[in-house]
Parts: sequence; structure tokens; C-alpha cells
Amino acid sequence: MAERAGGRLPGARSQALLERARASVARAFAVHLPAFVARAEGAVLYDVDGRRYVDLAGGVGCLAVGHAHPRVVRAVQEQAARFLHTDYAVAPYEGFVAVCERLCALAPGSWPKKAALFNSGAEAVENAVKIARAYTGRPAVVCFEGAFHGRTYMALSLTSRVNPYKRGFGPFAPEVYRVPYPYPYRSPFPTDEETVGYCLRKLEDLFALYVEPERVAAVVVEPVLGEGGFVVPPPTFLPRLRQVCDRHGILLVADEVQTGMGRTGRMWAVEHVGVEPDLLVVGKSLAAGLPLSAVVGRAEVVDAVQEAGIGGTYVGNPLSCAAALAVFDVFEEERLVERAARLGVRLRERFRSLGDTCALVGEVRGLGAMVALELVSDRHHKTPAPSHTQFALRRAMERGVLALRAGVYGNVIRVLVPFVIRDEELEEALDVLEASVREAEAVAEA
Repeated sequence: MAERAGGRLPGARSQALLERARASVARAFAVHLPAFVARAEGAVLYDVDGRRYVDLAGGVGCLAVGHAHPRVVRAVQEQAARFLHTDYAVAPYEGFVAVCERLCALAPGSWPKKAALFNSGAEAVENAVKIARAYTGRPAVVCFEGAFHGRTYMALSLTSRVNPYKRGFGPFAPEVYRVPYPYPYRSPFPTDEETVGYCLRKLEDLFALYVEPERVAAVVVEPVLGEGGFVVPPPTFLPRLRQVCDRHGILLVADEVQTGMGRTGRMWAVEHVGVEPDLLVVGKSLAAGLPLSAVVGRAEVVDAVQEAGIGGTYVGNPLSCAAALAVFDVFEEERLVERAARLGVRLRERFRSLGDTCALVGEVRGLGAMVALELVSDRHHKTPAPSHTQFALRRAMERGVLALRAGVYGNVIRVLVPFVIRDEELEEALDVLEASVREAEAVAEA
């Protein structure tokens, strides 16, 4: 019988596995939870030592439908019994087409749409850039401070954090330009409109000083910063950015790898402000953790690439496509987008209540079930508190709750909970997380 985690980590079996890993696994793969998973179901993990954890990390946002959803497991098993692989470009199969059809039906935009399938979010971002360059005939790409778009070279060039992602890996791809992202909590301006205005002026300054807009193929933007700290821009930002792109013939690429698939209480985060991007990048929860990503958008843009210009041996593999089709069905049948919106209401209620009495909480923010706490050691100066954030997360793990941090300074606790979490599991996890943050505050005051 599994028990809720308690006390020191790791347990004996996990410790033995960690020692094996140190001898054979590349050091770069540092683990967050010092315990090895034996099985998982819904929003709960069980480690090899029999300890139980409520999972607020959700495979870094890949598990909207939860661990081992029966519908997804059955679809993967049935597909595995038929065939595992052909490469769609060599011997096509219906699942690939069906996933593209579902994505085109769900993606924002009234125009005809097409989709292309890939393996990872980073790979989809890179191919979105290739598609944009092919369509426009332009080389440059604009991105934002605080962004995370992946770890392969073009995606890493777009990513905006040196340590640990970029340190020692340069030089990076050329013709990548960066401007500020509107971060209301840390803005020097008193109003959201002034913050948005400043960021858009910096974009116009970029066009005047560094790259003419006629050379820019695309602006790549996260509707809500993910790794950057779950920063929600003011609602006028994306519509005004869309206007700038239209004025200069630049494609707008929305990276919804983390915000998509219902995470923000809408199927896509751009729907909150009525923006229709030219290209939408999808990943993570698309196939419940199996490797699958996509670029979906205006058909004329996607089709600008010559035959065989994009692709790959494993892209849209049959198992992942089967999982994705099951995920789409689960979303509809269990009304998971609405569930995400309700989860977000409860998360913000609990976190704001904590912030009322805990000075370590600088801000609570988010959309839908994409919610975060930014921890600061001084509310007046908004001094980031990364060590206290790490302390709180470690104490939560010891008490049986797994959560992650984010933010450029590592001082943001983010929640990427599976939407299928039971209400009692959510309350249990929030009780633990609150106690852990309060303990971190006590350590800060000591």
C-alpha cells in the first residue's frame, strides 16, 4: 500500500537508482524530484519506495488528461498491435491525417488551414520559422525577453535565458532580434497601457535601429510566458502586436506549446483576446506526454514550403497520433477546458488568500489552470527569492506534492496540474504547498 511521502528524500530504492544514474546518465539531466516513479494514475505519482505524490507538475504541462488515462492507454495499445512505424512520407496512415484535421478544426482563424506534425515543441518552433521564411522570403525573426521556445539551436536562439539553457552553447542563429515582453508586476510604469506602449515602442525602435521590418519574416510570441514565469500580458498587447505585424506584412506565430490544449481555460490562450495568429505552435498535452507537436495555420502559409522541405523520420508517429486522437475525445467528453477554468478559479482563490497573510508572496497571476506564485524577499523592492522558492518546493516534495519553479530568477512556483485531478487531491496539495511556503517565510525571517 502506497503512503503519502513524508520525511527525507530519497528513499532507499530511489537512492540506489540515483547512484546508478550518476554513473551512467549525463550530468546535464539533473532531477528535480529525488525519487524514481514506479507508476502513476490521474494526478498522482507513486515512487519505487511506495511513496505517493500529488502531481502539480503534470510532466511539465504534458498531462492535461492525467497519467495513464484509460482512453489514451487503450488507443496506444490498439495502435501498437497494428503497427509502430512507417514514416508518414514513405507509407502514410490515417491517424496522421485525422490529427491534422482535428487541429485545423480547433485552431483559431476563419481562413482555410493546414497542419504539419513534428516530435517536440522545439522542433515545431523551428519549423514554424522555416515556414515563415519560405512564405515571406525574409530572414529575420523577432522574439521577446523572458521567452522559452526550446533547446535546439534556432529554438534556443529564440529562448531568453542564459543559465542554464544557453551558457556555453553559442554562437546562436543569426537574424534573431529581441524586445521586452510586458511584465506588469515588474514594469516601471504605473499602468498596463503604459507598459504595453513601452514594449511596442521598443519594437518600433528595433525596426528603426537594427532591422528594417521588410526583412522580418515573423514575430514569435508566447501568449503567456511559460518558463519565463507565467507572465500574463495586459489584454491589449497581443491585439496591438497583431496590428504591427499586419502593418509590416510580418507573420504572427503564437507559441502555444505550454498555453495550448486548454491550459488557460480556453483551448488556445489567444482566444482570450480574440487574436488569430498566422501560425500556431502546439505540443505538450497534445498527445498526453507522447512525442507529438504541430504547426497549424493559414493554408497558403503552411503550403509555401516545397515538397519534402519539412518532415522527419518520426514526426507524427502512429502511437502519438493515436494518443492525440484519444486526447481530443477525452477533452470533449469530460469537458476539460471548462474544468481547467474552474481549477484556475480555485487556485487563484487559495493563492491570493495565502498572499494576504504571507509577505513572501509578491504576486499571484495566471489564466485558467496556468497559475503561479512569485516569491520575493522584499515586497517593496520586489526582490526575487529563489532560495526560498527552492526550499518551499523541496519541503512540498517531502510532504508528498510535486510542483515546479519558473521565472528568469527561479523565484516563481508554477502549477501545471492535470485537469482530471480530484477536488480532494487538489485541496490536499494546496494545503501542503501553502504550509511549505509559510515555512519558507519563517526561514526567511529567522
